[in-house]
Amino acid sequence: MNNENKILNLLKKNPYITTKEVEETGISRRFLSFLVEKNKIKRLSRGVYSLPDELKDEYFIINSKSKYAVFSNLTALYFHGLCDRIPIKYDVTVKNDYSGSLQKNRDINLYYVKKEHINLGLFNTKTNYGNQVRVYDIERSICDIIKNKNKLDLELFNKAIRGYYYSKDKNTSKLYAYAKKLAIYDKVRKTFEVLT
Repeated sequence: MNNENKILNLLKKNPYITTKEVEETGISRRFLSFLVEKNKIKRLSRGVYSLPDELKDEYFIINSKSKYAVFSNLTALYFHGLCDRIPIKYDVTVKNDYSGSLQKNRDINLYYVKKEHINLGLFNTKTNYGNQVRVYDIERSICDIIKNKNKLDLELFNKAIRGYYYSKDKNTSKLYAYAKKLAIYDKVRKTFEVLT
């Protein structure tokens, strides 16, 4: 099987491929540029490719920029149904020492955390296009919006807090355990005391 067919077969199994995945099969990254010139594939972003008719999944593309990039704050709450506004800017959390292409993207609000907290509440979910991305769970996301309240739209903040408070699925023990680890226990407690 020639290189073109190998790459096209990869794209039949998964709608997106990365330069790294192609190089892992032993094919030079230059071959991707060749296929783009022939209109066999299209470049969606640096290092991310798809078939020409594939729709662009911004969540997947952003997540593929760093193995430590995690959707957080209101963007994570959008995935959980606690924020009904489609993100115009994506909230993404990275490690404190991150330096990469996400810092130059004006459509992203970057939040930085200590490396020991980057995986706290982390799980994988699927986008509307069926691609897997890293997102924080509801409790971590609630902690994050309380911590970053002054950077967020107050109406969206209040709606998410009330939505969580009245949810049957909330896990307050997990919420307060996260709050202690993130050193915001008092802020979280005071936020919910107002609703009781």
